[in-house]
Amino acid sequence: MNNWNKYKLSDILEIIGGGTPKTSIKEYWNGDISWISVKDFNNNSKYIFCTEKTITEQGVKKSSTKFLNKGDLIISARGTVGELAVLSKKMTFNQSCYGLRAKECTFNDFLYYIVKHSIYKLKSQTHGSVFDTITKETFNNIDILLPSIDEQKKISSILSSIDDKIELNSRINKNLEQQAFTLFRKMFPDITIKEKMIGDFIIPKRGKNLLSKNTSFGNIPVVAGGLEPSTYHNVSNTKAPVITISASGANSGYVRLWNIPVWSSDSSFIDSSMTKDVYFWYVMLKKRQKEIYDSQTGSAQPHIYPQHIAIMPINNIDPFSIDIFTNAVTPLFQKIGTNIKENESLTSIRDNLLPKLLSGELDVSSINLDI
Repeated sequence: MNNWNKYKLSDILEIIGGGTPKTSIKEYWNGDISWISVKDFNNNSKYIFCTEKTITEQGVKKSSTKFLNKGDLIISARGTVGELAVLSKKMTFNQSCYGLRAKECTFNDFLYYIVKHSIYKLKSQTHGSVFDTITKETFNNIDILLPSIDEQKKISSILSSIDDKIELNSRINKNLEQQAFTLFRKMFPDITIKEKMIGDFIIPKRGKNLLSKNTSFGNIPVVAGGLEPSTYHNVSNTKAPVITISASGANSGYVRLWNIPVWSSDSSFIDSSMTKDVYFWYVMLKKRQKEIYDSQTGSAQPHIYPQHIAIMPINNIDPFSIDIFTNAVTPLFQKIGTNIKENESLTSIRDNLLPKLLSGELDVSSINLDI
C-alpha cells in the first residue's frame, strides 16, 4: 500500500447538478435526448441504457439540466438516496441527482467502485425534514484511499468482470422472458374477452403477515408490499415456482415470479401446489400489470387483494392450450432461475471483494477470477 494516498471523495471527482424543463411546455418534452430521474435506476444493472422520459434540445437550453457523457456516473441525491449507475451514452438528468465525473487522478471505472463503496457513508450524512438529501458538501466528508492509475485499472478489471457477467445474465433473462411473452400474445390474442373471470380458473391465496422481529435467520425471502423482499426467514409458506402479488402500499399489485420458495407476507400468491401452470398465470398477470395497478382500492393505503385478481375478465381459455404454453416456456423460466441464482452468487463475491480491494487489503496480482 505504499502507493496508496488518502483523499477526500470530492478531490477525485467533479460534481454536476441537473435540472428539469418546465413540464407545462410540451415543446421541451418527448424529444431525442434521454433525461434521467430516480425512476430510471435499476439495482440489477450497473448501467442506465434508456430513460422513462426524454427532452428536446430546446428543453436543455431552457433549463438548468446538463449533459453527462458516456461513462460518467449518476447518483440519486434526494428522496431515495444512493442509487448509483454508469451512463451507457450521453444523457441529461434532473435536480434530484448528481452527475459525477472522474478527475485526471482517477480511472473512470474505478470511480464507480469507490463511490459504490462509499454509499453507506453518504447515506449516513443525509439531512432534510421531508426528504433525505445529500449535498455537494457531503462528498467533502468522505475519506478514501486512492492507488496508482495502473492499480486502479487492475482492481476495476476484476470487479467489472463480475458486473459484466451479472449484466449479461440479466440481459439473457430479459430476452428469455420476452420470448415467453411473445408466444403468449400469439397463442392468446384475445385473453381479456369478458367471457369469464380469472376466479373461474384460479384464485390467489392470501399470505400470512410476518414481522421482521418474528423472523428466524435464513435465506428465504419474505415478500410484503414492496418491490424487493422486506426481510428473510428460515422457512417458506409457498412452493416454487410461485407468483406473488404485493398487497399494500404504493406498489400494491406488483406481480413477481420466484423460482425459489418464499414466505408470502403482505402479498397474495399462486404457487405450484395450486396449479402446474404457474408460468402461464405469471405471464398473463404480468401482461396486465397496469390493469392490476389501476384496480388498487384505498386512498391512504392502496390495496390489492385476491378478490381483485379473481374478478378480472378473461376469455374461456382452453386447458390444452395452457398445457402447450406451459411446456414451451418452462425451460425458459428455469434458465432464468438458474441465471438469477448465479447472479446472486456473483453479487456476493463482488460485495465481499469490494472493501478488501479498495482498502488495499488484497494484492490484486494474486487474484485470478475465471468468470
